[in-house]
Order: sequence, then structure tokens, then C-alpha cells
Amino acid sequence: MLQQYGMLADYNRWANALVYGAASELSEAEFRNDKGAFFGSLHRTLNHLIAADRIWMKRFTGTGEAPTALDSVLFDDLASLSLARRVEDRRIVEWVRELDERALAADFTYTPITQPISITQPLWTSLSHFFNHQTHHRGQCHMILTALGKPSLGLDLAYFLRGDGKPWLRSTSH
Repeated sequence: MLQQYGMLADYNRWANALVYGAASELSEAEFRNDKGAFFGSLHRTLNHLIAADRIWMKRFTGTGEAPTALDSVLFDDLASLSLARRVEDRRIVEWVRELDERALAADFTYTPITQPISITQPLWTSLSHFFNHQTHHRGQCHMILTALGKPSLGLDLAYFLRGDGKPWLRSTSH
């Protein structure tokens, strides 16, 4: 399981770089254009992703800044948002590398922002949600870019594994 989460952390970094590369080709108006995604624009969707990642990483590690709302706009411009994304992605990769099987199996307790109740479940289930959530909203980013008439992005895990992710196919540890 550790290898899988390491791969997903690395894939997450790679896929975010593709999305941010595409975002850098947009005009300011396109970046902020509400295209009907859950958070509307690419600007707000990318802010949601960094906000949610920070919330989860604060829960996982007990450290770092975390907003109190899922729709927080933490960065108003793409340059600041891009830098924060790269830093957060490195933080995620490094934290996942520190995990062991015992930590993944251990109970993890958190309180959702959307409901003031205590949730306890094995850490691996929350970590699975964490990576799935990122993929879900990157799909919305892809939809926004497509609706803006931009070229399609190849964000599939299979594309990652055929390129930058090849080492994950050859190695049993990272």
C-alpha cells in the first residue's frame, strides 16, 4: 500500500503541473470565467484544491496553515497559486514517504468542515479520499479548459506511468 500512495503523491504532483501549465496559457478573463464547474472558474477550483489539500495535510500532520472554508480564495493570482501548489505538492510527496504500514492502518480521527462530528477511520481510507478528491476536481479543471476551447490534457494515471512515472513500474520502493 505504501508504494501505491507514493505513486499517487508523485502522480498528483505531475498532473497538477500539467493543469497549471495549461492555466498559464489563459488570459485573466478566461482564468476567472465561470464555466459551471462546482467552484465555477479555474481560479476558484484551483483555490479549492489547495485549500482542501491544506486542510487535509493539517489533519494528517498537525502542522501547516489551513483555511476554515472549502471555498476559500487563498491566492488571487496564478503566479502565487502556482508557487503554493508546487510547495504543497512537495510537502505531500515528502509526508507520504515518511509513512509506514502501521501508520496507514492506525485509526485517524478528524472533524469535517461541513459537519461538526468526529470521524474515526483507518488513515489509509482518508488518504485514499485525499487523492481521489484531487483527481475529481482536476477533472473539473479539465472540463473548464475544454469549455474554453483549449487543447485536451492527458491526465490519466496511465499517461503518467508511461512517462515520468516509469520508475514506479520498476521499483518496489521509493
